[in-house]
Amino acid sequence: MPDMSQPDGRTDRRFLVLHGWQNRRPRAHWQWQLVESLRAAGEQVLYPQFPDPDRPSLPGWLELLRAELAQLGSGERVVLAHSLAVPLWLHAASVLEPGERVDRVLLVSPPSPRVLAGHREVEAFSRVGVDPTAVAAAARATRLVAGDDDPYCPEGVAEAFPALATDLDVIPGGQHLDTDAGYGDWPAALAWCRDPATRLTPRDMAVR
Repeated sequence: MPDMSQPDGRTDRRFLVLHGWQNRRPRAHWQWQLVESLRAAGEQVLYPQFPDPDRPSLPGWLELLRAELAQLGSGERVVLAHSLAVPLWLHAASVLEPGERVDRVLLVSPPSPRVLAGHREVEAFSRVGVDPTAVAAAARATRLVAGDDDPYCPEGVAEAFPALATDLDVIPGGQHLDTDAGYGDWPAALAWCRDPATRLTPRDMAVR
């Protein structure tokens, strides 16, 4: 990974944080707290509110995602997607132009297509497949992280998304890695933002 440091200590990189279904960016969520921590450290972070989060439109969310990608600049480009934003990213991967691609992506708690298919509001997202070639082209590095007991992916993330499991962190008892699971402050996520070699660990475990 190239050194993006500037003389004043800033880095030439930008982060794009993508939320999931029914999410209105609550302050208690680890994504909000991560954004606050990164910005306090001088990082540039985009954290858009997707339209109509209760009844999301896949084309509408894709349109906003591509607009945000256009603002990531030419330095290191980093995306963190949680929950429904994961199938959104997988869909985007198949249509991104070379200039829209990023350096690294963290995909957190993807819901199982089987579960999504059971909810009319997000059923369109259940039809998004995984094209390993497109995913590999969309980012230089892709990391997947999920709880081992996620109610939105009961078969387990490795079984639901085998093509993404080559770089996988499993969080014991992490559930959906959301506020209901206690994931407000998550030091490992912040550490990964700073160093992509960091493994994602439970919120109360020391980062190594």
